[in-house]
Amino acid sequence: MSPRRNTPRRRKRADRPRDDESALINRITGGERYESGPDGEWAIRRISGSAAVKTYRCPGCYQLIPPGMPHVVAWAAYGDGDDRRHWHSSCWERRTHRSVRHPRR
Repeated sequence: MSPRRNTPRRRKRADRPRDDESALINRITGGERYESGPDGEWAIRRISGSAAVKTYRCPGCYQLIPPGMPHVVAWAAYGDGDDRRHWHSSCWERRTHRSVRHPRR
């Protein structure tokens, strides 16, 4: 009689769950994904707090995004990235529900 195996055997490669397509694309592109809405198509990337090292002004609320705050970077989906803007995550999610607002002078 052979001794009992206390550690589980590794699953075979075929038995491992496969990543869905969007997770694979996010891993390849560095987290970049595409969203479409009534305001057009956008490429977005979520920035973690540890990766946020500069101060930006959010175009949704015109408040500052301080270093260390997680946020969203968005630009036109098929553009060259010159229109890239840094948004608060909540402002980005609510952007289609807001009216046009101009900064105070």
